[in-house]
Amino acid sequence: MNHSAPHREMEPAILYFGTPVVLISTLNPDQTPNLAPMSSAFWLGWRAVLGMAASSQTVQNLLRTGECVLNLPSATQAAAVDRLARTTGADPVPPTKQRRGYRHERDKFGTAGLSAVASATVGPPRALECPVHLEAVLAAVHPMSADDEQLNGRIVTMEVRVQKVHVHPGIAMEGTADRVDPDKWRPLVMSFQKFYGLGPQVHPSTLAEIDEELYRSPDTERARLAPVRGAHR
Repeated sequence: MNHSAPHREMEPAILYFGTPVVLISTLNPDQTPNLAPMSSAFWLGWRAVLGMAASSQTVQNLLRTGECVLNLPSATQAAAVDRLARTTGADPVPPTKQRRGYRHERDKFGTAGLSAVASATVGPPRALECPVHLEAVLAAVHPMSADDEQLNGRIVTMEVRVQKVHVHPGIAMEGTADRVDPDKWRPLVMSFQKFYGLGPQVHPSTLAEIDEELYRSPDTERARLAPVRGAHR
């Protein structure tokens, strides 16, 4: 890239410059599991903010039950995620998704080729093959685009509070009990609708000199008090 070239104005239809992919599992009204890929997510402490279309089955399920699991696939699982692309648990398929070629799919786990296993504190199952599972409950709903009559109500941001974290030992930091090794964890990233992975560390970080424990919030203690739903199935 020629850094001396002048920037030019653009009007991209989307501004997805790159975020981790999340497979969100929720429960449908008939108690069957739904599994949906999304990438408009970010974390602060033990809370996550998720941006989704208000008409999606995932949003409807989360509003109704208040529970979900955020399953984080690795870069090696792009094919499984892609098998869920342009599928929806909503029946009938919302008009906006019809125009984009979506189809209704009832067995999302089967379509992805992933295994549903019981969660400890929430009803929706976890996707076993994903290296990270975050069991979460709905904390708040924040409507978007209230200043625009055409867009208002079409997209929502949902704040969820994590109350149980499951991490595959293959990405744990050796010699620690509660650390993920960023040199081992390779999340699947979506940038402008295409899949990518992370490369090796490019530069030492001054922030990495801060003990992670200094960021721990009261949500961790609250999570320890979450009732367990029984033995894992």
